[in-house]
Amino acid sequence: MSNFELSPPQNHINQQQITQVPNQQEKFVVKFWGVRGLIPTPGGNTSCYGGNTACVEIQVADKHLVFDGGTGLRLLGKSWLEIQQPLEAHLFFTNSQSNRIQGFPFFAPAFIAKNSFHIYGTAASNGASIKQCLCDQMLLPHFPYPLQVMQSELQFHNLIAGKAVKLDDVTITTALINQTQKSIGYQVSWQNYSVAYVTDLHQDVDETERRRIIQLTEGVDLLIANLTTPPTFHKADYSDSHWQTAVDLAVTSGVKQLVLSHYHPDDYDDFLDRVQMEITSAFPKALIAREGLVLVVV
Repeated sequence: MSNFELSPPQNHINQQQITQVPNQQEKFVVKFWGVRGLIPTPGGNTSCYGGNTACVEIQVADKHLVFDGGTGLRLLGKSWLEIQQPLEAHLFFTNSQSNRIQGFPFFAPAFIAKNSFHIYGTAASNGASIKQCLCDQMLLPHFPYPLQVMQSELQFHNLIAGKAVKLDDVTITTALINQTQKSIGYQVSWQNYSVAYVTDLHQDVDETERRRIIQLTEGVDLLIANLTTPPTFHKADYSDSHWQTAVDLAVTSGVKQLVLSHYHPDDYDDFLDRVQMEITSAFPKALIAREGLVLVVV
């Protein structure tokens, strides 16, 4: 098992604790609701770290921000039904691939008329907007109900990578970090604190992408990044190169803490335990994310 020791502001929480509201004095809180890439991976081999696809919630300065809408978004939605109505929140998508949007049709708060959601994303590789991508996956024969049955107020925003979104005193900065997948990364900043969400790193980064990524992550309090596992990954081919990209970025950017997420479906619990030990030896303030992990920035 990992020898990583959580610092006081970090907590692993179980499923019963996951709906608790953070202390009112905590103004910048990050929660992981889904940590898996490609497809959901339930089962005994993934029960420790989790099998839901990508979804990260950030509560900052009374704003509700969500990054990616994988199947973890369903769990987040269930928790919101219990703690607050009506609700206004902002959903940011890194790209329109299925593992980033597949939880949206099961996002229960979107079916409640009093709620309001702002939805942000860039054009997909085929030019489709984030609205079109979310609509298309809810059309027959893929899904029995169209997006129009959602009774909440849905406002769609077409992002241009490199532009920022201002929500009062919270700034969300964007950058194109993966030209092939048309994926963008985000930095959330408030007062003197910042969190970067960059989960489409790949090993072969050109200089232009590298500059954009460093500008987005430089000096952040928390960097959330991915293991750069190739699609044809086999355990026999494992090497530290799969986490080295994220560690190199963390060192170059001078981040205070690194959290890895967005795992390959075949990254089982025992494998991620091993990665935790190895990555901590390279970057002591590194952590492998589990579903239900809560990090308090301030």
